Amino acid sequence: MDLFPAVDLRDGRAVRLVQGDFEREQSYGDPVELARRFADAGARWIHVVDLDGARTGQAINRSTVLEIASQVDASIQTGGGIRSEKDVEQLIDGGVDRVILGTAAVRDPALVERLACRYPGRVGVAIDHRGPSGQVAVAGWQTTAPVTVGELLSGLEAVPLAAVVVTSIERDGMLEGPDLDGLGEALGGTAHPVIASGGVRSADDLRRLRSISTEGRFLAGAIVGKALVAGSLDIAEALKACTPYG
Repeated sequence: MDLFPAVDLRDGRAVRLVQGDFEREQSYGDPVELARRFADAGARWIHVVDLDGARTGQAINRSTVLEIASQVDASIQTGGGIRSEKDVEQLIDGGVDRVILGTAAVRDPALVERLACRYPGRVGVAIDHRGPSGQVAVAGWQTTAPVTVGELLSGLEAVPLAAVVVTSIERDGMLEGPDLDGLGEALGGTAHPVIASGGVRSADDLRRLRSISTEGRFLAGAIVGKALVAGSLDIAEALKACTPYG
């Protein structure tokens, strides 16, 4: 299971929100330095999110994303405000290894399919959900879509995606543990690689994620944000917990 340390961007700064609430923000300084610190510690992937872009659909932090891609020695996965072929082309040409589309997967699934076919292995989808029914949220989690996690996964099954990132909004930034049951259901609802996001607070949480199995399939990765910057989880410990002997 790969570890994806998260770098969330707002106004060019590295920040963390609580449950996606823009009024509950903590700042963590220079995002390039934060990403470099994760890479220097051994992270193979960095997950970079343009929070402003996710909410507005505009590439507000695009230059920062591209700076991270050019200066940090790790594979970069990025999402937030990616709504067009031009967006994806600019990011991949700029050195990003994988782009993650969220709102577009709900509003323009044909676009996602075209991009996944054009860039094999480099396009994924973010499925962010809240509530007991698993209702999907879009536009920086500001809008609820008329579709559930299971329905969206089913609709994407024939699309050649690199991965789906499944986030429990209610757990994001809360350090209360991941949604193990929901992630198990998502894993069983798709043949695509599944990356878990939301709630990880400790190495034990990562080991629990690593142990989730459905029909012999396991999670492909876990995104960890607040725990790494707030200090409840050391990145070396996190990397070790993601390995079979961690």
